[in-house]
Amino acid sequence: MKSILSYPDRGKWGNAKYRGNTSGHVIKDLLEHFKPQKFVEVFSGGGTGKDVALDLGITNSVHLDLNTGWDALIDDIPTGSDFVFSHPPYWDIISYSGSMYPGEHHHDLSKNMNYEEFISKLDQVNSKIFTSLLNGGRHAFLVGDVRKKGKYYSIIKDMTWIGDCEAHLIKTQFNCVSDRKIYGNNSFIPINHEHLLVFRKNKIWEVSIKFTRTGDFNLKDFAKITWRDLIQNALESLNGQATLKEIYRVIEGCRKAQNNPHWKEKVRQTLQLHDNFSPVERGLWRLNIA
Repeated sequence: MKSILSYPDRGKWGNAKYRGNTSGHVIKDLLEHFKPQKFVEVFSGGGTGKDVALDLGITNSVHLDLNTGWDALIDDIPTGSDFVFSHPPYWDIISYSGSMYPGEHHHDLSKNMNYEEFISKLDQVNSKIFTSLLNGGRHAFLVGDVRKKGKYYSIIKDMTWIGDCEAHLIKTQFNCVSDRKIYGNNSFIPINHEHLLVFRKNKIWEVSIKFTRTGDFNLKDFAKITWRDLIQNALESLNGQATLKEIYRVIEGCRKAQNNPHWKEKVRQTLQLHDNFSPVERGLWRLNIA
């Protein structure tokens, strides 16, 4: 295997009509590469992994999903193994219960929850998967990014990484529903990739944990910001044109100004040095975009 995966043909395995099914070639290549003694599939969906296992002559595999009566948030993984492949819902992009299989399920990760709750529950499932692994075992995790209402969500960035990340592969997506849509915004970049992370359990008791903390930081408090960048932001906040007094008022109190007793002189010098700024008249400056 290499770090870029591309399978235009999804293969003969599984139910091709089951939305969100991954290509069976992914699972086949993983099994042939790692050669596990016991294979467990979580979020088995349309049966792709089971068909691949049978095709490879693997008879002791286990395939778990809500549509087989297994609840990822409540039920235990029934066996230990040295390899687990999981392909969870990409938040609420596809609603599975009531669509792919009948009935409403409270613990369906694709329905009735905000993004933060989804990430929290996904972490629960991934923790359960990791603790089921034998020492030296691997969890291969396939998931995509999500764009919703103009905001980009990176599931692999926001979820907790449990175990040592042994590999990060990028898989090209084909035949997505979004491929048939025409977007009016020319600057819109469709998502045509997925992430395949391989986590390895290298110690019996000790576990490597990594998570992202998201927060807001005011650039005015950033000591490393340049004077040019600081003045650019000030002019942008003042609708692109402002007097020196207005620029001073925005920059006064910034950490960079606090560290320089001659900051007003530095502002005037920077305005004159960079072609991003041009004088309109004495004491009035404009931000140049082009």
